[in-house]
Amino acid sequence: MAKAKNKIDVAPGSGNVFADLGLPNADKKQTKVRLAFALNQVIRQRHLSQAVAAKALNVNQPRISALANYQLEDFSVGRLMHFLNAAGPGYRDRHSQASLPQGQRESL
Repeated sequence: MAKAKNKIDVAPGSGNVFADLGLPNADKKQTKVRLAFALNQVIRQRHLSQAVAAKALNVNQPRISALANYQLEDFSVGRLMHFLNAAGPGYRDRHSQASLPQGQRESL
């Protein structure tokens, strides 16, 4: 018996999984995920507990838990940017820096 060959069509992604899935507000969703990822990296790199991170960002611990689990519906882009700025001096969102031409990037 010959094996049946299943052909799978593969389309290249756009770079935004939310847009690829046809979700509304895809750019906003991707921005929130990138900001949350950066914030979660800072929290992890500094070995902060959720309680300590919450105190530093002036929110309650369940908000940090939601952030850690990428439950971002209740966070605005502005609020996430505020949190990232509050993460401390010298930290910049590497995602936004990577999108700039080489001559315009700030040193991280």
